[in-house]
Amino acid sequence: METQTTQPMTEPVHTRAPYWQDVPDEKWMDWRWQMSHRLNTVAELEKVINLTDSEREALSAKGLFRVDITPYFASLIDPNDPHCPVRKQIIPTAREMVPFQSMMEDSLAEDKHSPVPGLVHRYPDRVLMLVTTQCASYCRYCTRSRIVGDPTQTFSRKEFDAQIEYIERTPQIRDVLLSGGDPMVLAPKLLEMILSRLRAIPHIEIIRIGSRVPVFLPMRVNQQFCDMVQKYHPLWINIHVNHPKEITPELAAAMDRLTRAGVPVGNQSVLLAGVNDSVHIQRKLVHDLVKIRVRPYYLYQCDLVEGAGHLRTTVSKGIEIMEGLRGHTSGYAVPTYVVDAPGGGGKIPVAPNYVLAQAPGKVVLRNFEGFITTYTEPIDYDPTEIQHQEALIAHRPEPGQEGIVKLLEGEQMFIEPAGFAETRARGGAEHRLRSGEIAKKWQPLGVGAIEQEQMALEDGEEQSVNSGQ
Repeated sequence: METQTTQPMTEPVHTRAPYWQDVPDEKWMDWRWQMSHRLNTVAELEKVINLTDSEREALSAKGLFRVDITPYFASLIDPNDPHCPVRKQIIPTAREMVPFQSMMEDSLAEDKHSPVPGLVHRYPDRVLMLVTTQCASYCRYCTRSRIVGDPTQTFSRKEFDAQIEYIERTPQIRDVLLSGGDPMVLAPKLLEMILSRLRAIPHIEIIRIGSRVPVFLPMRVNQQFCDMVQKYHPLWINIHVNHPKEITPELAAAMDRLTRAGVPVGNQSVLLAGVNDSVHIQRKLVHDLVKIRVRPYYLYQCDLVEGAGHLRTTVSKGIEIMEGLRGHTSGYAVPTYVVDAPGGGGKIPVAPNYVLAQAPGKVVLRNFEGFITTYTEPIDYDPTEIQHQEALIAHRPEPGQEGIVKLLEGEQMFIEPAGFAETRARGGAEHRLRSGEIAKKWQPLGVGAIEQEQMALEDGEEQSVNSGQ
């Protein structure tokens, strides 16, 4: 019986606005040509779209976040519709200059949590490595607009060395995410240098690239790029599509090349007012993504970044959208909705509540239709039975970041805010009831590794006495 093999997608008819119809195909499909012909002024943009007064005002303002739009992506804009979802993402309006409560320059406190310039070590086993401040085009809600788009802020070879040296001497790191700016705008040799140095580190298991270049500039994902990245597997790429209109034949062909090179691809979207804050738009988006073999990964709540106030939605809108996805479509088409915590707490998943009640031996759950059911839990479950198998697995150190797991595993009974004990002492001096010598009175029995070892030792001694030894 003959087996059938899928054929690579044929190169599509090129998407382009009438203004560029006379550009030869070989230039149009050259990513360097696209980069060197980006639009950023009123005069250039008016050749392609009909600007509103608000857009003209913003484009003419001093000190506004950088504007650059590739000809390819500009061709996706409806020239006569100021509500076009592509247009709203990349062309500023006067609303961008209106401040809003809680906005910050660095709302995620990334620079605060950088052990060396451009490296954010927020989670125990992975780091974010910023390798450039440049992008193919610039999103108006950019989390890193404080540095992105500014060539004077970009990272030097010396800073790359410092980032990689930190990773080399920190064995708990197993996963490195390259971001920026956009790593895929780097010179190919520079990007490969970074990938090769990371892959040479023994404890690095996974390398990831976060990029919107495939969406702004799908011609960058050429065969040469695919041949290069597949030398550094396991390597993953997350792209950034916010609206179905961005999923073109060119993007589909680029994803086909990438997945054939063995690269798993995910998608990160940002929930944006007037762009994709709709259950039906989000459902079409995830369906169109999986058709081109891209797995919806995250749906982000828009950050509290300067200039993005008019694009923010309520969190309740995000939860409503998740209600309209979970159960209404395939599980692998449902992203995780997250709030990237202001102040640097990292990604916090937010979801509708499907657990209605709990009691000993029972959990009451509801599904997407409102159907309510009871799951009966075992009363004879022994969570210690796995310990002999667990002991065979090396435990990765997470110094200072064990969090809630430390409570669940019995290493600690409570987590105190900074200064908690001092506040409760109310400035009083040490006295006989709370002196350091009797501090063990606050140590819960059997909680914490030292206590557990002591209990085991005492149990062993007691058993020896009882057995007459």
